[in-house]
Amino acid sequence: MSEGTTGTDGTPSGPGVVGQVVAALALGGVLAGSFWYMAKTGMEEAEARGPAVCTPAHAETPEPKRTRPAGYIPGDALCRALNRPDLPSLLGTPGEEAQNAWGSDGWVGLAGGAQIASPEGDVRFTTYSAKLSVSYDRLPVAQMGQLLGRTAEPTRVLGRQAVLYSDRTIALKIPLGGGGDGKAETGTGGIARHLLVAKDAKDGGGSFEIVVWRQDEAVPDDAALLRVAERVLPTVPGWTAR
Repeated sequence: MSEGTTGTDGTPSGPGVVGQVVAALALGGVLAGSFWYMAKTGMEEAEARGPAVCTPAHAETPEPKRTRPAGYIPGDALCRALNRPDLPSLLGTPGEEAQNAWGSDGWVGLAGGAQIASPEGDVRFTTYSAKLSVSYDRLPVAQMGQLLGRTAEPTRVLGRQAVLYSDRTIALKIPLGGGGDGKAETGTGGIARHLLVAKDAKDGGGSFEIVVWRQDEAVPDDAALLRVAERVLPTVPGWTAR
């Protein structure tokens, strides 16, 4: 079983902060809400009848220093936008039903104590898993593309600046037969394909991100990722044509 990968209200300044934002979104996010949630509920939901519906968002205990940015989109709303009836067909696996679907309202911590709101919605099928998240870091996607390394591929989606890139998932093994010490083990999983899309046509900062990865650890289909983006993003609350 493989788990998926994965914004402060202020504008990041200086290469140190920018690097931290990129690392948090492109690498550290691999251990975000999907890892915890799937370990806890995957086996239970697999036996449920019918496609899964989005469960309420999992929110961390609020703190006085944490203020959601203007236009914040909660994780359960992202989940509902992603968990559409035609999502299996868009992924190239028609006939599959969602086994798990949930939203989360987490935060990404940066050095110095800054916190970036990091809501996401996740949907898991037999073949694919998909995630939709929003970044509130105010970093332009074009600048992110320059910092994401060799796998970054600049492109345009729905008339906006976008970047395709790859990273690795976390593989999670949960003992089911009572053997060994009963502890879950983690390791390197398969490839996850990410698509960052600017929140506005001028690429003024912040982004939507869609990630897809396969349970069999095969390389995901970029055409499927782009189909999902083109159909899902215009339905996200707050999306505008400009």
